[in-house]
Amino acid sequence: MPDLFRYDPLNRFTGLAQGYARWRPTYPNAAVDRIISQSGIGLCSLLVDVGCGTGISSRLFAARGIPVIGVEPNEEMRRAAEAEPLPLELPKPRYQSGQAEATSLADSAADVVLAAQAFHWFQPEASLREFHRILKPGGWVALLWNERDEGDPFTAAYGQVVRSSPDAAAVETPRRTAGAPLLASPLFQQGQRITFHNEQVVDEESLLGRAFSASYAPREPEERETFAVSLGGLFARFQKDGVVAIQYETSLYLAQKAE
Repeated sequence: MPDLFRYDPLNRFTGLAQGYARWRPTYPNAAVDRIISQSGIGLCSLLVDVGCGTGISSRLFAARGIPVIGVEPNEEMRRAAEAEPLPLELPKPRYQSGQAEATSLADSAADVVLAAQAFHWFQPEASLREFHRILKPGGWVALLWNERDEGDPFTAAYGQVVRSSPDAAAVETPRRTAGAPLLASPLFQQGQRITFHNEQVVDEESLLGRAFSASYAPREPEERETFAVSLGGLFARFQKDGVVAIQYETSLYLAQKAE
């Protein structure tokens, strides 16, 4: 797998936090439920969400009453996560600075370590060693990704537009197999990959927001305009009742800490 951590993952999302929080898709309830049932976590457990970004995945577990620490190195993304509300009766995630390779958490602190749409940015071997260190005996790692399902005609056409951005293929292609190091690691056992269906129904504004929330979306004015015009034309061609649906295959990689 190419070393995507060399693409400056600590800073490349700066300026994107607002769009990321507003327009990124969530994850299927079935995937969240599978992590919970497989690991056996509950109200007295701790889930550590590494590379938590704006807290999309952190809040899914907090909403089920599970205590969460979100670890995020980008201050802008972390502040956006902290600003997101949750009902008062739920345990609000605690967010802290840190990196996947050095979280600063104590040994055997976590029942589950989660990385959602993030592990491809990490140094895999160093990160897995850190995950192993901070997990309790019998704890679990869960790696989660939404990837476009381009068996759907609209999603395939949307993917073509996204790939017109020069950096898109460099990031998206290796991401497809980024969970493989977990399954191969001698630090973990009972490795498995499970897939789920997911979709994101969007209007035209949200479609553009989703596309521009990617770290590899064009940022120069002329290129942004061309990108936006292409997306607008795509929306006009496929929309029905003012919306379109981006189809995803959500991949979940799970493995248990080996002693």
